[in-house]
Amino acid sequence: MNLSLYTKEFSKNLNLAFPIMMGQLGHVLVGFIDNLMIGQLGAAPLAAVSLGNTLVFFALFLGIGFSFAITPLIAEADGEGNAQKGRAYFQHGLIMCTVNGVILFLLLFLAKPILQMMDQPPDVVDLALPYLDIVAFSLIPLMIFQGFKQFADGLSMTKYAMYATLLANIVNVIFNYLLIYGVWFFPRLELEGAAIGTLISRVFMLLLLYFILSRRPKLKSYFILMKRPLSKNIFRRLVNLGFPTALQMLFEGGIFTATVLLAGTLGTNPQAANQIALNLASMTFMIAVGLGVTATIRVANQKGKQQFKTLRDVAFSIFLQVFLIESIFALGFILMKNFLPTLYIDDAEVIVLASQLLVIAALFQLSDGLQVTILGALRGLQDVKIPTLICFIAYWLIGFPVSYFAGKADVLGSSGIWLGLLSGLTASAIMLYIRFNYLSKQQIEKFDLKNITS
Repeated sequence: MNLSLYTKEFSKNLNLAFPIMMGQLGHVLVGFIDNLMIGQLGAAPLAAVSLGNTLVFFALFLGIGFSFAITPLIAEADGEGNAQKGRAYFQHGLIMCTVNGVILFLLLFLAKPILQMMDQPPDVVDLALPYLDIVAFSLIPLMIFQGFKQFADGLSMTKYAMYATLLANIVNVIFNYLLIYGVWFFPRLELEGAAIGTLISRVFMLLLLYFILSRRPKLKSYFILMKRPLSKNIFRRLVNLGFPTALQMLFEGGIFTATVLLAGTLGTNPQAANQIALNLASMTFMIAVGLGVTATIRVANQKGKQQFKTLRDVAFSIFLQVFLIESIFALGFILMKNFLPTLYIDDAEVIVLASQLLVIAALFQLSDGLQVTILGALRGLQDVKIPTLICFIAYWLIGFPVSYFAGKADVLGSSGIWLGLLSGLTASAIMLYIRFNYLSKQQIEKFDLKNITS
């Protein structure tokens, strides 16, 4: 293997990925800030946020998964130099995201009784219900934001969503502080205050990104409304790409959400520790997500140009880069496992439990980073159905059974739950790599054969 062939792509990968990383990290920081501030109220409120977000995360996986269909289609059209085609995908995609946001809000509102059927501590459920109402409504502006973001990402204009997300975090911090603790003339709303802060920040984020993109000279043609009727074929293509992608995220995110429920059956402290470890792991995961989106953009762009050998080299450079980055995070988790939980809560038992989970989280950083970037590369090839099946097998036929049986109180407890996560993520990374290796070689062979025969 010629390492220089891959390492020379690192700077280009990182230049494109960095704004995505920061933007994705910004989304997670909203949750991180909520957890830090709510953690000061005690273990039960922190567990309530974790429980309320179980349903929200399921909705997010579906909504964001559908929106991911926009990026490879825009990037491919950009590679072809076809702006009119790109505009059609953008405007249809924005409509799809708006409708999804409304549907997800209504589904979450109707699904609240499920929280009372999950064998969770009653005091935690009572705190979670009003929090869920407000956060569910915030999905509408968030999904519309996703439509604009995935469009801009597809054109390799990744920095604008980052600006909007990071500024929205400042708004979130301010309103959290005012509304959780009741500062100045604001009422003390505790968990509901955190939810209102999230809603305000997401509306702000959407309005700011729209303002930035609509005033970019290069993008003005995309914002001119199409005169022809909406196309069923374009919606069908978006859904055909988006639905399997949503399922991929649902299968992976679902097993992480299942850990919250399994931890809840062990008690309030294990659930709070689980939330701390998940929140920390999700922040490092956002770095990998940035490179995963980069893989989608660059692979789709090379696909549009029909440069399949370059496509394969670019993808492998991203896989190597994410492995190296996640290795550093893994080491950091191990070295700081006793310190990081103290940022969230001052409870000795919760801190000890969370530090144990961080050791396992350190190990699955590598496979988690690899699987998300390989999925991104496959999405750039518009290969989504087989990867969806792979995700289901890895997470629910391999990972979840391990979590369920090893996670019982009389077996390994919380550590057993997380060993299931490690098993599922590792299986996913291996199978997805085999799939990409096969498909990328096949694309090169087909292209070479076509050139020979023509």
